[in-house]
Amino acid sequence: MNGFNISRPRRNRTSKALRNLIRENELTTNDLIAPLFVIEGKNEKVPVTSMPGQFRFSIDLLVQKVKELEKLGINCVSLFPALDDSIKDSTATESYNDNGLFPTAIKAVKDACPDMLVMTDVALDPYSSDGHDGIVDPKTGEILNDQTLEVLAKMSLTQAKAGSDIIGPSDMMDGRVAYIRQALDEEGYKNTNIMSYTAKYASSFYGPFRDALDSAPKSGDKKTYQMDFANKREAIRELILDESEGADILMVKPGLAYLDILSELRMNTTLPLAVYNVSGEYAMVKAAAEKGWIDGEAVMMESLMAFKRAGADMILTYFSQEAAELLQ
Repeated sequence: MNGFNISRPRRNRTSKALRNLIRENELTTNDLIAPLFVIEGKNEKVPVTSMPGQFRFSIDLLVQKVKELEKLGINCVSLFPALDDSIKDSTATESYNDNGLFPTAIKAVKDACPDMLVMTDVALDPYSSDGHDGIVDPKTGEILNDQTLEVLAKMSLTQAKAGSDIIGPSDMMDGRVAYIRQALDEEGYKNTNIMSYTAKYASSFYGPFRDALDSAPKSGDKKTYQMDFANKREAIRELILDESEGADILMVKPGLAYLDILSELRMNTTLPLAVYNVSGEYAMVKAAAEKGWIDGEAVMMESLMAFKRAGADMILTYFSQEAAELLQ
């Protein structure tokens, strides 16, 4: 006798076919949501230097990119506007301009690819001269929660009218899901989905994204509305509130450093659960791969599988196109 139990887990790892047969989680293109940046102009494709392989697209090229992603089997894109500072102001009025860049881009994508789901971001920072997700009190610097809700509702309606399928409030204002849900329902958009950024942390992983949109705060930080990265139980409180206010999908952001939060939310909700594999996570993999320190494709696929294993139903990731090409 060899002195150990007769059970040998390695028997289930002896061949690729057997490993595939008993695999617990699978990643498919149905799981991927591709974030895309849109800018003014025509035939414009501007690299995001801190995110190798990512670009800001004018609407004509954005539509081409969405068509390309659709052919790869990706069913959803998440759009973000990069606006000129000249049209930003302290109350983000451009965010509900029905003829602005963002609603025009939404309409163009939906017209060209009607079966592609379009998810749109709802927060003030891309439109605000202050760079915050809410309205800033000019005297105290406080982020004004309830005044911000009115702008978020107007913004959501503008996006829904333009054809957005999924409204994504990422601002972390209290009560915003209920406020937006009521505004959408009253205007006849009862079938417009709300994917709430339920657990969005005040993270250091967002730097390249803020470069892409030029949306960093002009003063202070976002710690009075985004969550403290030391906290887990607080995410459950946010989950309970978002569910009660009518959210259809819940989101954890960032991803890799917050797999425990993702798993915790999975155990506490039956709603679909999304995770955002954010810009800093993407940039680190790209930088290490460029140096030859890691196998970038292998780390990419391992990371995406980690999100599935932790409980995500869908993954917003800048790796969407690369992953889809490998999966095909």
